[in-house]
Amino acid sequence: MYKYLFGPVPSRRLGMSLGVDLVPHKVCSLDCVYCECGATTKLTDERKEYVLCEKVVTELDHFFLNNPDPDYITFSGSGEPTLNSRLGDVLHYIKTKKPGIPVAVLTNATLLSKEDVREELLKADLVLPSLDAACQESFLKINKPHLSLHINSYIKGLVDFRKAYSGKIWLEVMILPGYNDSSSELKNFSDAFLIIQPDKIQINTLDRPGTLSELHPASRETLEDIKSYWEDTLKSKAVNIPVEIISSVQARKDLKSFRSDMETAILETIARRPCTVEDLAEILGSPMVEINKYLGVLEAESLIEHKSQKRGIFYQIKR
Repeated sequence: MYKYLFGPVPSRRLGMSLGVDLVPHKVCSLDCVYCECGATTKLTDERKEYVLCEKVVTELDHFFLNNPDPDYITFSGSGEPTLNSRLGDVLHYIKTKKPGIPVAVLTNATLLSKEDVREELLKADLVLPSLDAACQESFLKINKPHLSLHINSYIKGLVDFRKAYSGKIWLEVMILPGYNDSSSELKNFSDAFLIIQPDKIQINTLDRPGTLSELHPASRETLEDIKSYWEDTLKSKAVNIPVEIISSVQARKDLKSFRSDMETAILETIARRPCTVEDLAEILGSPMVEINKYLGVLEAESLIEHKSQKRGIFYQIKR
């Protein structure tokens, strides 16, 4: 079993993706209210070698020798990957060892204001940054950032990266009703899109509980309305950026690679006693980001349900 690699797991956007986790749980520059991995335990903007490059390379070598190539290798996990100061070295190693496998980086984009981070990410084939707010008030409310971070430098970092980067940028926006879906918020987003110029805008909403119990997902109708508004606004400025709603758990279920044995293991485990995501990850030996994918499907199919308790969110068989 690997410590720093997980999967390959079925991804809604990247097919079968081998995950590379470069920071411990849960080291991040943000403490987002919607995070599926729970509250941030180390809020920081400091870059250092949180996970040793050599250990990651050793696991990658073993994986490459013993497994077929995945569709993507993706830097993601339970924290912010750009916080690892050796990200560029690991990325360079992968592109040298396996140049035919595209590499993606899922990032909250907060460190793109740093020139060294932008330089390291130039080797990636696809960067998927997030932008959940386009004004400081909402940024503080939704993302609860490290004190050094400000929305203006956040957006400027994305703009500067776009100017330097020749690969694809798919910008993800998490819509949270009551937090960032007002008309003024949506206009702020469209203004940001015009200067960032991503290759694609992807609209998402909750399909797992966040860290606040009052959060709830946006309806499909709301997401469609937002999509239409942004499309019309961009077209009125003669800007052609595709806007799409990221497929929900059903599309994940339809992937041929979706593992029914993992579903069964989760159901058998929580049939004995309710478990948190952390419990399931420890019991089943899989990362929380992978467990969450299956929980989303099982809950959408009304096979399980969640309840908030003092120790966290527990999953149990739906009675």
